[in-house]
Amino acid sequence: MADRSRLDQPREASSFGWLRRPRGMSNEAFGVIAEKFARFMGTVQFLIGMTVFVTIWLVWNTYGPLEWQFDPRELNYTLLTLILSLQASYAAPLILLAQNRQDDRDRVAFEQDRIQAERNLADTEFLTREVAALRLALRDTATRDFVRSELRSILDEMEERGLQVTAAAPADAPEGGPPGTA
Repeated sequence: MADRSRLDQPREASSFGWLRRPRGMSNEAFGVIAEKFARFMGTVQFLIGMTVFVTIWLVWNTYGPLEWQFDPRELNYTLLTLILSLQASYAAPLILLAQNRQDDRDRVAFEQDRIQAERNLADTEFLTREVAALRLALRDTATRDFVRSELRSILDEMEERGLQVTAAAPADAPEGGPPGTA
């Protein structure tokens, strides 16, 4: 049985018998609406619209005919205060919901970036080991200068023994003389 006496965690909405989510409205759909609303509230259009609304309200209820004023100045604009308080009381949780959803997306993106960075590090370490192995292998291979010096020493040794050494003509040399002579 679940521990329902914990005070540090909110109860699920389904545990409230009278509070049900409307049919067809998922948490994801509600979250998307909340994000759109929070984004709209952070725009210049919203601020200008709210300023125009409040200005018209105050001008109408301050300078308009007394019989047409529905929120007079003498009552300290009680209705306007109520409307702005209601707007703020709904806006704050919707903005927090949008922030929580953004935090969740950021957390997922951070986790994916971390995994990609680990892969990149592993690939880099592998390539570093491969390059080191190639360098070690290249140390054991004969370089052109080494091969030439070995051939020269073999030729010198053959000449010392009295063997006749003749230079072979390259395959692309013209007949009749060494290459480079005209």
